[in-house]
Amino acid sequence: MTAALTLSPRLDTPAARPLAQAILARRGRGLTIDAGPVTHLGGLCLQVLASAARTWREDGHALALSPRSVEFDAALAVFGLSPASLQSETDA
Repeated sequence: MTAALTLSPRLDTPAARPLAQAILARRGRGLTIDAGPVTHLGGLCLQVLASAARTWREDGHALALSPRSVEFDAALAVFGLSPASLQSETDA
């Protein structure tokens, strides 16, 4: 079973802890993250998403970012990352 999570439009420092908690609550299964509503992606929330991608890879589960807003993809590019760096195609 795959879990789903829709991101908040503004992923800034105050959003990091709730984001981490929401992601960890879905650990142990595939996860699809809806980044469509995102209008701002800050560095701390990006770190949370990168950590989640690594954790999902290590756990052997898929993690997908779909859909993604133009602003989300633009912020990733500013940080020098691609959407693939925050996803895992593994599925146990």
